[in-house]
Amino acid sequence: MRQENQILGRASMKPGQPVYILNSGSIVGTKEGQGPLGLLFDVVGEDDMFGCKTWEEAESSLQKDAVYLALGKAGLKPEDISLMFAGDLLGQSIATSFGISTYQIPLLGVYGACSTCGESLTLGVMSIAGGFARTTVCVTSSHFASAEKEFRFPLDYGNQRPLSASWTVTGSGAFVLGDEQAAKELERNAETGKNTKPRAKITGLTVGKIVDYGLKDSMNMGACMAPAAASTLEQHFVDFNSRPEDYDKIITGDLGKVGQRVLIDLLRDKNFDISAQHMDCGIEIFDGDSQDTHAGGSGCGCSAVTLSAYILKQLEEGNWKKVLFVPTGALLSKTSYNEGKSVPGIAHALIMESV
Repeated sequence: MRQENQILGRASMKPGQPVYILNSGSIVGTKEGQGPLGLLFDVVGEDDMFGCKTWEEAESSLQKDAVYLALGKAGLKPEDISLMFAGDLLGQSIATSFGISTYQIPLLGVYGACSTCGESLTLGVMSIAGGFARTTVCVTSSHFASAEKEFRFPLDYGNQRPLSASWTVTGSGAFVLGDEQAAKELERNAETGKNTKPRAKITGLTVGKIVDYGLKDSMNMGACMAPAAASTLEQHFVDFNSRPEDYDKIITGDLGKVGQRVLIDLLRDKNFDISAQHMDCGIEIFDGDSQDTHAGGSGCGCSAVTLSAYILKQLEEGNWKKVLFVPTGALLSKTSYNEGKSVPGIAHALIMESV
């Protein structure tokens, strides 16, 4: 008997039936390929231009290729997809609009800064759970050079970076979500190769709210985003009546080393200790000792490619049974920064379980 969707507490939802990650694709730049997760990504670029003339075109190419990989691995075509949710860091989301237009899939563009992976997945789950779609594609991207050009300084300027700064990941991650029927069809489709079952299932989510502690340092985005991550996690634990130990891992998007310490301290003040379970994508994707990325990785692509290449692999292999995935975003722009505004943050949480 099909169960009804449940609204839990202030900001959470439990789908009546799980929504499945049918498959995914990840493509990264050269620096990411040299990091600890390098062998797990589907594609590593030979150079960060990816055969394009500009950094922005390269980022568009990342999204296009990530969607192509995800659809191919799921054994689906663009016409099989009901909706696409996509976004990036650039002004007016130009990496998205120029990157995936050729697929001609009904598109809802989203912007959550570096939390865009979580936001797009959340909307994809809601659409499927609500009966408005059978399958969705959720994709996001970032590029180190295009982000530096957009938010900080052109690379030719050669500015120095403080130790609190993070390194924007060059990469894109795409995810094909489906309902239970789509998951069963995937399992029956031998043409998809060895991976004939969904990679994971999403069984709950918590939508975050904007949290602003008044911090104005764009070179310390981990500290700016950590309060939002703490707020979402506290709300999640309350809404689901759960504790940190209910999860094998609690995985934030790109807080880095500085933001990780802030997050753990903030939650301890709320009587939640996540120190044993916490992992951060921005810390995992680079080797902080040899790759000189200071606080760690960031950008829309950071949590997306880490989820596709590493986190889902751990769930598939049964090393983890249940994780809480919490991408984080710093909601600033070059306009707001130049006008002296603070850097608000936001984070969204999704429960992911092995199939």
